[in-house]
Amino acid sequence: MGQLYNAVVDYLTEDGWHFGVAQEDVALHFGFQGRNNLWQCLCIVDEDKGFVRFYSIAPVIVPEESRGAVSEFLTRANYGLPLGNFEMDYRDGEVRFKTSIDVEGGELTPTMIENLLKSNLTTMDQYLPGLMRVLYGNVAPAAAVEAIESELLMKQFLEEEVESEPLGDKPSRPDFSKLLEDDLDFDDPDEDRRF
Repeated sequence: MGQLYNAVVDYLTEDGWHFGVAQEDVALHFGFQGRNNLWQCLCIVDEDKGFVRFYSIAPVIVPEESRGAVSEFLTRANYGLPLGNFEMDYRDGEVRFKTSIDVEGGELTPTMIENLLKSNLTTMDQYLPGLMRVLYGNVAPAAAVEAIESELLMKQFLEEEVESEPLGDKPSRPDFSKLLEDDLDFDDPDEDRRF
């Protein structure tokens, strides 16, 4: 087994994840129960290039007639994300969120793996309700993203100390780096979402 693959396996094992081997030395799969749904995850390791990628695969397939609206939703959601991106396969309608890192010539640490994985899971959980609203609730993509980011911005505002600057000077988009890991409590044993 390669160094990167072993690092991911060691992290997932030590953190209590239940995972399977999709392809020896290359890919692992596991499930996750977020606050808003459950979905499958995939980790792909490319030892030769030094890449590690985590994918959260949305639990829906987008019908062909909805792919334009979902594409707009994903593009709007991607804007401003600090780590990772949504993508959709136009051939079959699969939607996933990807986080990745290039560690060629370096060392993949448990903290790096944790950051990749947790930001991946949290982002999918935050945006999945909007994807569902666009698909099944006839909500416009812009309105769906705006609702999600307004909620995140409000959460961020309420968690920050109130400063003397007026509300109008606050950023119009949430500071995702402060919100990503705070949304799901990965250390609370009562909230074990790994399967």
